[in-house]
Amino acid sequence: MGFNILRTTSISTPISSSKSKPIFSTLLRSSPSTIFPPKSVTPTTLFVSATPFFTLHPKLGFRGGIVAMAAPGSLRKSEEEWRAILSPEQFRILRQKGTEFPGTGEYDKFYEEGVYNCAGCGTPLYRSITKFNSGCGWPAFYEGIPGAINRNPDPDGMRTEITCAACGGHLGHVFKGEGFPTPTNERHCVNSISLKFAPANSYS
Repeated sequence: MGFNILRTTSISTPISSSKSKPIFSTLLRSSPSTIFPPKSVTPTTLFVSATPFFTLHPKLGFRGGIVAMAAPGSLRKSEEEWRAILSPEQFRILRQKGTEFPGTGEYDKFYEEGVYNCAGCGTPLYRSITKFNSGCGWPAFYEGIPGAINRNPDPDGMRTEITCAACGGHLGHVFKGEGFPTPTNERHCVNSISLKFAPANSYS
């Protein structure tokens, strides 16, 4: 999606823990039932989850960080399930890799402070401080939140598609080396309809 411009979850981390008592050498003289009790302790699985955190810096403005996110591929659904929760246009773009017309998207000229989440599953994808005006007709970002976005070459090898790492939703395409004055020299060209903006104050 887009044109080349010749210028620019919760992660659920299983922590297995089991209660065990040290067996000292003095127990070697005990009966087998003492050393190996009949009831073994069943390991339990704890899930530690984290959420996005956002702060307002008095001089630097909105700052954001993601301490964890949904595991890659953890929010997959069937086509029928996606059709039930997405609008027809969301389904066309997110699940069928469509493209909205340039200059028509809600977030093309939108520059509020906050975070852009996946419209399909809600996973945070981009921070507003990485958004810039590329003039391409679609929202442009110079980088995504680490681990939130997958890259895959299009079948024709001409472009690189970007998708939500959690649910696989189509976002758009990424272009490199266009000469925009950004830290990464990349342009993530994203469909507005693939995103859902959350203002900074919604996390306060």
